[in-house]
Amino acid sequence: MKTFALILLAAAAAAAGCAPSATAGSGSATPDATATLKDSFGNVLGTAQLTQAVGGVHLVVDVNGVAPGKHGIHFHETGTCTPPSFTSAGGHFNPDSKHHGLENTAGPHAGDLPNLEVGGDGVGHLDVTTDRISLNGAIGNLFDADGTALVLHAGPDDQKSDPSGNSGARIACGAVTRAGT
Repeated sequence: MKTFALILLAAAAAAAGCAPSATAGSGSATPDATATLKDSFGNVLGTAQLTQAVGGVHLVVDVNGVAPGKHGIHFHETGTCTPPSFTSAGGHFNPDSKHHGLENTAGPHAGDLPNLEVGGDGVGHLDVTTDRISLNGAIGNLFDADGTALVLHAGPDDQKSDPSGNSGARIACGAVTRAGT
């Protein structure tokens, strides 16, 4: 009888949707979009997960094998990543025609993000929510006609200088795609 009761209780819990869940911002929610960051040789340096949240898009980026220090990272206007220079990704995603930089009073671009910091072991992590982009809205939607790419730069972004914060060469790029595609 006890076994039957436990089975019944487990079935009821499953039917009620009592499964582990996560809220946006926890880093474990099912992403709505992803990007795989590859270097100019096609080596995977990292991944990005994007989740539409109340108040914006929650972005989690993890990299490995990147030079230590701060690196500029931005959403770029075209979802194409042709090596070796990744210039096919175009400029920063900037549908509102603002100036570059989170610290620029005439900015920022919709695609501007804080620097990603990489430790001495080559591992870096960025966890941020931005209200300047969307995965499903009419304004700032990353899934416009030509898509969007996430680009990692060689150096730090000064968060002020147009057009790209003096963040140096593009060292990795990943087209943003809807999860499951």
